[in-house]
Amino acid sequence: MKPIRLVRGFLTVGLWTLLSRAVGFIRDVMIANYLGSGPVAEAFLIAQSLPNMFRRFFAEGALNMAFVPMFAKKLEGHEDAEVFARDAYWGMAGLLTVFSIIGHFAMPLLVLAMASGFAGDERFALTVVLGQIAFPYILFISLTALLSGVLNAMGRFLATAVVPVVMNVFLVLSMFGAVWFDWDIGQTLAWSVTASGVLQLLFIWAVLRHTGFRIPFRWPTLTPDLRRLAFIAAPAVLAGGVVQINLIVGRQVASFTEGAVAWLSYADRLYQLPLGVVGIAIGVVLLPDLSRRLRAKDEAGGRESFNRGAEFALFLTLPAAVALAVIALPIITVLFERGAFTAADSQNTAWALAFYALGLPAFVLHKVLQPLYYAREDTRRPFVFAAFSMLVNIAAAIGLVPVIGFLAAAAGTTISSWVMVGQLWRGTKAMGEAARLDARFRHRVPRIIAASLIMGLALWGLMWGFGDAMLLPGHRTAVLGVTVLIGMMVYFGSIILTGGMSLTELRAAVRRQR
Repeated sequence: MKPIRLVRGFLTVGLWTLLSRAVGFIRDVMIANYLGSGPVAEAFLIAQSLPNMFRRFFAEGALNMAFVPMFAKKLEGHEDAEVFARDAYWGMAGLLTVFSIIGHFAMPLLVLAMASGFAGDERFALTVVLGQIAFPYILFISLTALLSGVLNAMGRFLATAVVPVVMNVFLVLSMFGAVWFDWDIGQTLAWSVTASGVLQLLFIWAVLRHTGFRIPFRWPTLTPDLRRLAFIAAPAVLAGGVVQINLIVGRQVASFTEGAVAWLSYADRLYQLPLGVVGIAIGVVLLPDLSRRLRAKDEAGGRESFNRGAEFALFLTLPAAVALAVIALPIITVLFERGAFTAADSQNTAWALAFYALGLPAFVLHKVLQPLYYAREDTRRPFVFAAFSMLVNIAAAIGLVPVIGFLAAAAGTTISSWVMVGQLWRGTKAMGEAARLDARFRHRVPRIIAASLIMGLALWGLMWGFGDAMLLPGHRTAVLGVTVLIGMMVYFGSIILTGGMSLTELRAAVRRQR
């Protein structure tokens, strides 16, 4: 994949992910408006997180990282990739059908594992009911993720970038329906999660069939290729489990403070915007590209892909992290403070967002560094690194509770993410030329950092200058808009003046985006 085509792939996935997250913001704003940080909101957020947690176990964070490189190499080597995809699909379908049934009956235990602070109050029973309704989503979304991996390996990114929009649009429409017809909002949202999974699977299945690719039914069979897939995927599944333990630690810490689950969830949604737009786009495009290049022994091409991916990630992520940390409160106030969501909710959510923002560059660099391992079918070392990071997260999240309360959950996540990046980077030293930083990267990154810090100072000055106007209803939206616009102008102006990127390159990027 040529560098321009690689960047175009980043932009395709990133822009559609941006649209999905924008619709997701509308969903979160509506949940905050109708439910605030109350028991129904917290119950739904935990219920929804359960299938998503296991989805990362079985699909996006683990099995797909093993499946995509194997499938891409079979395509490149003109082997029977379609048979391999069929066997993997129906094997996963059988496994997750059984798992979904078990999860339904084990839901009380799962809720206790996620939020033991709910025990003994109304949130527990409500979360169990909503969790049982939403849990089948894991089956449909995991199969969708596997088929998306097939399309990504074929270089078809548009459909897989579009499909996440389906869930958020469906949830927004369901909330409008709940308000219009006076349905129970919590149960409506839970049913909509499962229904959106069905729609996403049908959509991606139809797109795949349109390419001429077929996955006819067959009873799950453990073929030699699936044994190899399981062998490679096992450490990645364990690594995904470690990441989810980090999530559980955070939820457990938050569940003992009323409202904290909601505050952390709303903050999480905001920092997930740049993470999704940049990090997921890079992860989706970079892994199959690196896999093909390594199979062809194209070390120079692999190095170019890795460096441009890292450069693109930091170019967009560093200023986003600075902005989310500096103007967290105005952002939260404008987006969420209405209806049942109070000024106190805004303040607590803003603190959580600032802590998460400090770790945003690390979260995105994970997506850049991990493909270097998975493209080599090395899933063992990322698991070891993740296990150590988990211990750091647990120690920080629990140890900081007496000092900063529920914010310890966000602080632990950020600290452990930087520890993970350090380990991943150190582990690339023996990977050869493909994992080396080139002269262009070393020239640009210090200038990107400098431009981001200059922008941060400008945003801080604007907050001081505007004063209370940034938080007053009727003025705050316009003031925030002006602040963000000036911040963007300062960042791009600074990066051009420092030589981090030329005006010609920025114009070319905009043309490619269009």
